[in-house]
Formats: sequence, C-alpha cells, structure tokens
Amino acid sequence: MGKLDGYKKDQLLAMLRDMLIIRRFEEKAAQAYGLKKIGGFCHLYNGQEGVVVGAVAALDMKKDYLLTAYRDHGHAIATGMDPKVIMAELFGKEAGCSRGKGGSMHMFDVEKHMLGGNGIVGGQIPVATGVAFMQMYKKTGGVTLCFFGDGAIHQGAFHESANLASIWNLPVIYIVENNHFGMGTAVKRVSAVEDFDVKAKGYNMTGTTVNGMDVIEVHKAIKKVADTARKDGRPALLDIKTYRYKGHSMSDPAKYRTKEELEEFKQQDPILMLKKDLLDAEMITEKKFEELDKEAKAIAKQAEEFAEESPEPPLESRFEDIYA
Repeated sequence: MGKLDGYKKDQLLAMLRDMLIIRRFEEKAAQAYGLKKIGGFCHLYNGQEGVVVGAVAALDMKKDYLLTAYRDHGHAIATGMDPKVIMAELFGKEAGCSRGKGGSMHMFDVEKHMLGGNGIVGGQIPVATGVAFMQMYKKTGGVTLCFFGDGAIHQGAFHESANLASIWNLPVIYIVENNHFGMGTAVKRVSAVEDFDVKAKGYNMTGTTVNGMDVIEVHKAIKKVADTARKDGRPALLDIKTYRYKGHSMSDPAKYRTKEELEEFKQQDPILMLKKDLLDAEMITEKKFEELDKEAKAIAKQAEEFAEESPEPPLESRFEDIYA
C-alpha cells in the first residue's frame, strides 16, 4: 500500500494549504514584531505545522475540543479561526479574539472549540482533562486534544491529570510537541528519558512516538487514538517529535543549537515533505503549489492590514473582564 492510499486529493491539499497559511502568517507576525507593531511575548510555530494540521484534520471540531500552550497561533488557524482576528489580537486591537487583552499566548474561540492557549507552563493540561470529563459525563462522543511542550511534561499537573484520566476513562489525547528544547535547554539535559511515550505505561494508557515532520503520520496516529477514545473512553499519550525553526520566542537568538542541526531539520520541512508526496503521487503540480503559497501570503498580508486598520481598545475597557 502507498503512503497516501485512502486519502482524497482535496483532503491532502487542504492540509498543505493550512500549513502554508500558518507558515506565512508566522513570517508576517515576525516582521510585524521586528517593526514593534507587536509587543510582549510572541512564540512562533515555524517548522511545527505538521503536528497541529495533521491532528485537527483527524478530528470533528463540531464535537471535539482543543487546548494548547502559549505557542498557539498555528492551533488557532488550524481550528478555523480567522487569521485577521488572530493578527488583530497580536496587535493588541479591539477586533482581536480576546479584545486585544490576551496577545500572542491567549488565542481563544469557544465556537470553534479552540479553548485557548495558556501562558502558564502545563496550565492547560488539567483544564483539558476537565473538558474530557465533561465529554465522558455527557456522553458527547467527542475527544479533547491537549497540546504541550517537552518542558511541560515534567510538571506535576501532567502526572496528576494523566492518572485521573486513566482512572475515569476520559477521552483525552495528551500530545507532547517535542521540539527538543524546553526554552533553550535540550531535553536530554533535563529528562531521565528522551522518548516520552514510555511515561504512558505508568498510567495504563497507550503511548506512541510519532514523526511530527510528516503530517500524514501525525494524522494517522491521531485518528487511531481518537477512534479508541471515542469507543472506549481511553486516554493516550503521543510523543510527537518536531522542530521549531525560530527561537523559543522572538527575544531568543537560539544560540544553543548549531547551524548544522537547524539545516538538518529544514531538510525535513513538513510542508516540503507533503509537497513531495503529492508530486510523487501526481496529485499536484509546481504551479498549483505556487498558487497555494501565493494565496497563503495574501491571507497573511490581509491579516496584517486588518490588524493595522483596526481600532485600539477603548480606555474604559481597562476595567472590564477583571475581578473587583
């Protein structure tokens, strides 16, 4: 059987398009940050697009939910949030999804079932477990995807959540976006094990290692555990190996890794890997790829223009959405 057997052309092109939009959006965000149009923290997703796009493509976002950490622009786009609204949030504008108050780390859209990025390391893990409890309690047939980084798996919040999820048969899928560095510290310097799937055994759940640079492999892995979660209510842990091409945040020059290492992973670019698969299967031409990329660049440009032109939040909104 071929790698793309069972996949429809439209489905594969949609995944390629989403990855391109995320990449071009992040590049535009980086430019805007350099021009001081965006302030505060800004964590880019370049290189990791295959993880969230492959995962969301395997879901039914009408009944499934997604929660993630602070590197959340890609997750917001993959769940169907409007890039213009996301960029407006980065610019601190009233038209942003959190009315300009959340910024880079707090993308959120309840209607899209995107229940937010989270600025606290591991803070989303107990919340996602609670969402899965709701799904189990109400028998919705949905699953919850909980994304976090390799640095967050050492938080007590993960271990307590995983234990409860297994005891209560919760349909939650814990996804480690393992990009090899917790901020600037290599995994092997802080973890007793480098393959996190082994931690699943301690909580009697399925553990799998996945190549996150291959969107098809991610899609297949997520679909498999999601189907099990829907049927049996069993949680799972996926150690998805990926790589970020930029620093931890915009203020990080990433001097802790070599140019050779970065170049090695750029040869595994998830966008170019899917493009090659599609070319080999004669499902796409170079011209079609260029059209999709041109569209992605236009969407990113429109998002920036919308953010630029959107009004600032009114002064009185400083005192809204806070506790007295």
